Amino acid sequence: MRRKYKPAARARKTYIDRNGYRRFKDSGISIHRYAAEKKLGRSLRRGEVVHHKNRDKQDNSFRNLQVCSNQGAHWRLHKKDAASHGWNYSLNGGK
Repeated sequence: MRRKYKPAARARKTYIDRNGYRRFKDSGISIHRYAAEKKLGRSLRRGEVVHHKNRDKQDNSFRNLQVCSNQGAHWRLHKKDAASHGWNYSLNGGK
């Protein structure tokens, strides 16, 4: 029988790094990359970048994560977003 994922239990085993991303304490793996791999059902390829659609680095839900093939594709998402909402909002969620 598979154990269900318990967000509250996992949250106690994480920390927020200096860039604002949540990571697992035991491995240092960033949770957004881990969640993206689970969503895809495979490991991320070299160069793939995980984008937070709503710009909230703490929101690692599947619906909020988008995998970009490379940093250039990721940057294009931010440029498109900045054209509509401004650079501060695109990069920081307006914070």
